[in-house]
Amino acid sequence: MASSFVPAHVLRDAWDWWEEVNNSILWQDRIFHALAALFGLVSAVALIQLFRIECRVPEFGWTTQKVFHFLNFLVNGVRSLIFVFRRHIQKIKPEIIQHVLLDFPGLAFFTTYALLVLFWAEIYYQARSISIDGLRPCFYTINAVVYAIQFALWFLLWWEPIQAMIILSKIFFAGVSLFAALGFLLYGGRLFLMLKRFPVESKGRRKKLQEVGYVTTICFLCFLLRCIMMCFNAFDKAADLDVLNHPILNFLFYLLVEILPSSLVLFILRKLPPKRRITEYHPIQ
Repeated sequence: MASSFVPAHVLRDAWDWWEEVNNSILWQDRIFHALAALFGLVSAVALIQLFRIECRVPEFGWTTQKVFHFLNFLVNGVRSLIFVFRRHIQKIKPEIIQHVLLDFPGLAFFTTYALLVLFWAEIYYQARSISIDGLRPCFYTINAVVYAIQFALWFLLWWEPIQAMIILSKIFFAGVSLFAALGFLLYGGRLFLMLKRFPVESKGRRKKLQEVGYVTTICFLCFLLRCIMMCFNAFDKAADLDVLNHPILNFLFYLLVEILPSSLVLFILRKLPPKRRITEYHPIQ
């Protein structure tokens, strides 16, 4: 009868390979540059899509769709530059600047996809004839509070650079990610169910139903995985993402929680807006 467990020598060889790659400067640079290239590619795709939308509806100003793609371009572009200069960033003093450079794109990523939640919430409330006047102020307030708390944590970390403050900052990031995941589950789920109950069957309805369902699932899993990983990152040194000698972990983390979700969402939302009269379109205020 075949053994049901992995032989010890296989596990040992895999661990030796993992350690060899992690401790190799050559492999560290290769993996970080690969991440830089992938982030750069996603950034370029977002910028191209932004130009396509602008050429299609130039008269409508900064719509939610345009802002979403512009933020994707910025976030992924900054991530790309960070991984290009990752080794140099690790040498920056004081250390708090390293934390800001490595963590701030994560905050911007949250804002980018919170904008998508806001857009869906507006559609849902408008379809149910509920006032949306409070949604945008709520969006701005939530983001302001998140950024204020994180900047306060960075200031405290600079003032008193102890391990407890680093853990607290990472746990806060985990909480923000969980909040975003629940936002997608709440409003993406509501919009999906509303579209599913819509009495008129049409090709456009089916496509919108699939779009909302796919994006909700992708973003919920993305932010939930980010939350779980940040909790491990806070308490387990072996899961630390802010060091040079964990390149494989960095590659898997950023691939699963930023690069792949962003790529899929940009692909799903690739459809250009229809040309229409300016009175029928609502730009971002």
